[in-house]
Amino acid sequence: MTSPTNFSTSTSRHQGPPLQIVAAVYMLIFLTGLYSVSPLRGKPSFPPPSESLEVIAAFFLARSSAVLFCAALHFGAAIPLGIFTATIVSRLRFLGVRAAGSYIALFGGFATAIIMVISSAVLWMMSYPGIAQDSTLLQALYRLQFALGGPGFSVPFGLLAAGVSVTAGLTKLLPKWLVVFGLIIAIAGELSWLNLLSSKALVLIPLTRFPGFVWLIAVGIILPKTIARTENA
Repeated sequence: MTSPTNFSTSTSRHQGPPLQIVAAVYMLIFLTGLYSVSPLRGKPSFPPPSESLEVIAAFFLARSSAVLFCAALHFGAAIPLGIFTATIVSRLRFLGVRAAGSYIALFGGFATAIIMVISSAVLWMMSYPGIAQDSTLLQALYRLQFALGGPGFSVPFGLLAAGVSVTAGLTKLLPKWLVVFGLIIAIAGELSWLNLLSSKALVLIPLTRFPGFVWLIAVGIILPKTIARTENA
């Protein structure tokens, strides 16, 4: 005669930094840097790609200190984004996600952070004396910085949003509205590469970036931190 087996349930908690705080730090650092070159901080403000070379040169000549400040903060903002990426993928794995989407999110988040570092380094170069006076060099660096900081940011960020949204949605770790929100951001991000072909697609970049801040914080708050495990007593 076999004795009955008793089971006990315990709760395990994921060990890692709080995602919502990391996401908020990333947002605050990035927006502070962006504010320094925005119209709210003074004119001229950071020029869009549609502006003439003369307008672009005038901005970098007049606002070199603001550009340097922006470059430094955006360089720093890449760090909490990378930490968020590593932590959320670790938590998804802890919660039992084994799908490829978690690795797609890992690739997208790390690629976004790395490109942010490179883009910020190019912007930092453009803040130094002599660059704005060389029209050929300025134009080349400006186009490179925009490609990296524009679609170079939003395309891999879209992969981060898609990877987390799909895997967490299928496993019901996130509510449907947040999954749909993430997928909309992901679609905008993936389509933003069209901006390299047409300036009409420029709007897709801020549609990825700014709602992305809200999505990151919301995911950090809502994604479960604990899981119940059943063990033999």
